[in-house]
Amino acid sequence: MFTSPRSSAPRRALAAAATAAVLALTLAACGSGDSKDSSMPGMHHGSGSTASPSSSRSSTPSSTGRFNNADVTFAQQMIPHHQQAVEMAQLADGRASDQDVKDLAAAIEKAQDPEISTMRGWLKSWGKPGSSTASGMPGMHHGAGGTDMAGMMSDEHMTALKSAQGAAFDKMFAQMMIDHHEGAITMAEDERKSGRSADAKKLAGTVITNQTAEIAKMNRILDRL
Repeated sequence: MFTSPRSSAPRRALAAAATAAVLALTLAACGSGDSKDSSMPGMHHGSGSTASPSSSRSSTPSSTGRFNNADVTFAQQMIPHHQQAVEMAQLADGRASDQDVKDLAAAIEKAQDPEISTMRGWLKSWGKPGSSTASGMPGMHHGAGGTDMAGMMSDEHMTALKSAQGAAFDKMFAQMMIDHHEGAITMAEDERKSGRSADAKKLAGTVITNQTAEIAKMNRILDRL
């Protein structure tokens, strides 16, 4: 039977509407499937995909890999060690009579003050506690002014140095600072051997070089006093 174009138009409209509805349902189903896939670990969709948690962790260097316990101990102990050396150096003003002793004291203060600030910065960045004085460090002092940190002077030694004047101060200062420097060198050698931080190991090398040279100067001073 012949069907006129006018009578077939409503049928075509209905068919088109049905097709559109089916297409919409199909797209919706695909869309919901994509959202589930994108939430599954390891699935990637285009350049905006997010890496899995495990790959994110592996691509970020571990903060603990930049330093170890030896580095922390080195900084925590060298800070009060340096502080005492600076205190001894400052005593030379008004007490020392030998120009070489005065110059050496000034050089020690100039070198070690910035190193104290540097090591405090490390401890802060590492999230580790520091101490502003040797007496504040656990295990630093034992008994009446005694100490178990290499090269540290006792309270009695510091009192004697404060009381000395002129040539007596010069000789006492040189003798005490040699012992103090030898202790610092021992600590620095331990850091070079056991530490992990490149910066801490570099500073340890500087301590060894500079303080070895200063010990040689102080021995020459003692030879002529």
